[in-house]
Amino acid sequence: MARALNFKSAGAAKGKATSLMVLIHGYGANGDDLLCLSDSLIPYLPYTAFISPDAPEACSSNGLGFQWFPIPRFDGSTESQARAGMLASSDDLNTFLDVLLAEYGLGPEALALFGFSQGAMMSLHISPRRNKSVAGVIACSGRLLIPELLQTEMRVKPPILLMHGDQDLVVPFTEMSKASDALMTADFDVYSHIMKGAGHSITPDGLGATLQFLKKIYRPRL
Repeated sequence: MARALNFKSAGAAKGKATSLMVLIHGYGANGDDLLCLSDSLIPYLPYTAFISPDAPEACSSNGLGFQWFPIPRFDGSTESQARAGMLASSDDLNTFLDVLLAEYGLGPEALALFGFSQGAMMSLHISPRRNKSVAGVIACSGRLLIPELLQTEMRVKPPILLMHGDQDLVVPFTEMSKASDALMTADFDVYSHIMKGAGHSITPDGLGATLQFLKKIYRPRL
């Protein structure tokens, strides 16, 4: 049974929203960590509701934050525990998205995912495996999990924007090209934006690239 996710929201209210953007935070953070991004986007996307859930588990190495799955090099977990946690959280997140769409009375074509770091990994993992495609995915500073299973398990091919800082010391910059290669081999529409000089972060130019991507995939829902 899927675990319920706590969340906060900003932007357009139910009944007025024509699109949804779900912000999926990284390891050791919480929903508040990304919800602030909506401050920069709301003026340009007034009919979009921004939803930022907390991951379902307390972070093993940071009691103040949450995790979608454990990370062995940070918390001493095993690879099998990390895989099991990721699969369980995938069920939780998919259920959360389905309930959210029903509550807002919108279809998956109105939904975009923005994931940062571990949240980007979750976004890239669940979106191709859903029954119906979301409008698009922005994956920032993450990587594609188990790429060898992508072509056999994918059901849909949402457009994807990959963003990464070229000085990232947490998730190596090379993970962007690895994800891009795997996704393009599987015939996804892939867009890329390099945040030059940036580490493990979201930069103003990255937000600009995000906005342009959202305007593309949300039309005519602005």
